[in-house]
Amino acid sequence: MFLTELDSRGPLAMGESLSPWTPSCNGSIRVELSGHRTTSDSGALLLREALDNSGMIDALDDHLVDHRDPDRVRHSLASQLRTLVLQRSMGWIDLSDTDTLRRDPLWQLACSDARGTTPLAQDRPSQATLSRLLTCLGRDDNIDTVHEGLLRLAVWRLTSLDGGERPEHLTLDIDGLPIDVHGHQGGSAFHGLYGARIYSPLVASLAETGDMVGGLLREGNAGPAENADTWIPHLVRRLNESTGAKVKVRIDAGFTDNDTLEALEDRDIEYLGRLRSHTGLQTLAAPHLKRPRGRPPEQPREWCHDLAYQAGTWPAPRRVVLVVQERPDDLLLHAFFLVTNLGKFDWPPEKVLALYRKRGSAEAHMGEVKSSLDMHLSSTDRGVSTVQDVMARNEVNLLLTLCAYQVLHGLRCLLERQTRQGWSLKRMREQVLKVAATLTVHARRITVHLGDAADKWWPSLLKGLPRLTALT
Repeated sequence: MFLTELDSRGPLAMGESLSPWTPSCNGSIRVELSGHRTTSDSGALLLREALDNSGMIDALDDHLVDHRDPDRVRHSLASQLRTLVLQRSMGWIDLSDTDTLRRDPLWQLACSDARGTTPLAQDRPSQATLSRLLTCLGRDDNIDTVHEGLLRLAVWRLTSLDGGERPEHLTLDIDGLPIDVHGHQGGSAFHGLYGARIYSPLVASLAETGDMVGGLLREGNAGPAENADTWIPHLVRRLNESTGAKVKVRIDAGFTDNDTLEALEDRDIEYLGRLRSHTGLQTLAAPHLKRPRGRPPEQPREWCHDLAYQAGTWPAPRRVVLVVQERPDDLLLHAFFLVTNLGKFDWPPEKVLALYRKRGSAEAHMGEVKSSLDMHLSSTDRGVSTVQDVMARNEVNLLLTLCAYQVLHGLRCLLERQTRQGWSLKRMREQVLKVAATLTVHARRITVHLGDAADKWWPSLLKGLPRLTALT
């Protein structure tokens, strides 16, 4: 058994000690800081198992350039990366949270490279150490490796539950994900639409599966399609190389500028996007906006028309699908426009519209990233840091948060298969991962005694865990 020791949380910040407390509801209850080896985050071990199977940490460790003096290294890059990804997955989003958890035995075990009981005697990396890690990862010779690490996690998640079988077709959704900043981080800007100071990153997800495959940090005043014409084709190429799948791109009206569409067409990438309505399109649609004769039926109607249109900035006509909608109690018909290079034979207008409407699931997944992982980018100017240095550290923050999402998503998909019910990330973390446990040690055997809350879901999850196979 562990020997009782002074708890690192007391005395408190102001120097006083926490006296035993008795709640008024029951005088037999006594609450005190005992210093016992307990944890509320036993699910971190499940996340560690999934992260190890993905091979992402090992791949990063092999390819990252470590500029530290080897004789002075106390914490490996692998252990620090593991610390950031796992803590963010469990809701500990600040670098300083590692100090809060420095004596938690579960976190010592989950993040360490060592085996046996050695991790229990090791110090955890400090806030300053992790901050230097972000600077290291944001260097020009490392940032691309971090992008590849996120893509590796997505490929692992795609194939791990299917015995290594890779998908034949994928739909890549691209969207902006404005993120509020607190302070004046380099590159951020006030945005009138959101009424806040923001960064304006691009995030790419897979529509069929909810996997996050890419993130690109941009300045707060960046236009909707800025950098999209170079970043999207690169991401499609890497996805195709990694999975062998045929990748289609689905974009919103902010990305259907000529530069982006030309970049996709030059590389034979199929795309589908919405167009902003303007006078030229309204003139094109006018002959189709006449309500049919007779009394309207009780159910609203909808018509799709295949058209060709050439905007002033377009070098040639493109295929445009006009969607006309009849809404209850409206005298006029409503219309919107989709632009695509999908073939007419395989993709009639109705099928094109059905594909575009599935974009709502991608927006839900991106909303889950912000709500469940409380994404915030807080690296600020330090000393002689340039705007580029600050944005590089914040891009690393963005990518590591997406990595945390991917690890959670992998466990969530496994849990859904085992329980045959839907799970949100927040529900899974609160009901499955945030389980209390007590640790005991006998000789070199560490036993984790789970609380009663684990009885409901852990048996199913542990039974299915071998299905999260390693990426080959």
